[in-house]
Amino acid sequence: MKTQEYIESGILETFVLGVATEQEVKELLYMKAKYPEVNEALQQLENDMEKLARDLAVEPPSGTWYKIAQEINAVIPHQETAPQVFNRRDNYKQPEKETSKADQYIVVEGESSHMRLHKSWRWVFAAVFILGKIFLAFAIYFYLENKHTQEQIQELKTEIRLLKSK
Repeated sequence: MKTQEYIESGILETFVLGVATEQEVKELLYMKAKYPEVNEALQQLENDMEKLARDLAVEPPSGTWYKIAQEINAVIPHQETAPQVFNRRDNYKQPEKETSKADQYIVVEGESSHMRLHKSWRWVFAAVFILGKIFLAFAIYFYLENKHTQEQIQELKTEIRLLKSK
């Protein structure tokens, strides 16, 4: 394949747009290294795409950055505190200073109402769900059996009354 045919094949465009396959990328990098015409065409295409993007870019309205910053500041509460300085320990085998239980934990404020659980609890929840379904099935079964038995008792009472009246 001649270099001009390769350049006009559209592989350079797919590479610049980021939709080239892995094999096409390898082939293009090989051709770029071997043939300077391919390298020049690729650089020219990249420059043209960059110029086109710059020419077609729409500048955001003035004050957009201020609005974005306001929304971020509204969502994230900021406390004006000085940063803490942590000392680097060179010898990790030295015992640390005695610290209280409160100093061992970092206080984290979270806005989320979701809980994160260990993966082993997934099986517990699944077992509880399945047991719930089983107990529901038994409850329905015994309810229907009780209803059927009550109907039979009513029929027997009716028969006994008929036999007594005769």
